[in-house]
Amino acid sequence: MRIDQPSQRTSLSASMQRRSDADQPLVIIVDDDASVREALFELILSAGFEPIAFASPRELLDAGDVLDRPGCLVLDVRMPGASGLDLQRRLAQTGNAKPIIFLTGHGDIPMTVQAMKAGAVDFLTKPVRDQTLLDAVIAGIAMDAARRQDAIVKSHIERFKKLTPREREVLQKVASGRVNKQVAFDLGISEATVKLHRANVMRKMQATSISELIRIWESLPKSIGDACADTRD
Repeated sequence: MRIDQPSQRTSLSASMQRRSDADQPLVIIVDDDASVREALFELILSAGFEPIAFASPRELLDAGDVLDRPGCLVLDVRMPGASGLDLQRRLAQTGNAKPIIFLTGHGDIPMTVQAMKAGAVDFLTKPVRDQTLLDAVIAGIAMDAARRQDAIVKSHIERFKKLTPREREVLQKVASGRVNKQVAFDLGISEATVKLHRANVMRKMQATSISELIRIWESLPKSIGDACADTRD
């Protein structure tokens, strides 16, 4: 596989051990060939992404919560023991939908079809152009970000469903910038009652601040906001 080498080699082990921001995308490389792992690591790093590399699926699975990080996987298909396809099936069985880019020097059409049907982002044959691989990584990270955002919105919707009609009204008013006194006037209730409802809303929506509550409200589908505006106790 042709990989553009940087002028100075980055220490793979040192870079893997550095503290990382859990909210930043992580590109996980799994390949049993040490030279390929290091070349991929340096390519991903040179493109501004955070990489981490493993020699086998088992090594990855034993690495703790790495798979919970946002990002994507770059997997070799054929490895001693469990293959990349085996790892793909394992992740699917556990409900982990992390996007996968397969790399192989021995690919065939049935293998490609199997991988793509199971949700792979791409199936690239070695040697692969650097930009082709990076384009696939960018697509994988974008897919994961969209999937995670969908999951967050779904959780917000489920929490919203637990609100009473009055709590939904208070949420809509607070999110629109109305203070307690104004909300009380709008809804014809006491300010103390507004405070009680607002506290319940914060608790049920798991918001730690009004600004977070507003962000949650803004993430909800417009249809929910429209329905909420018409809700009556």
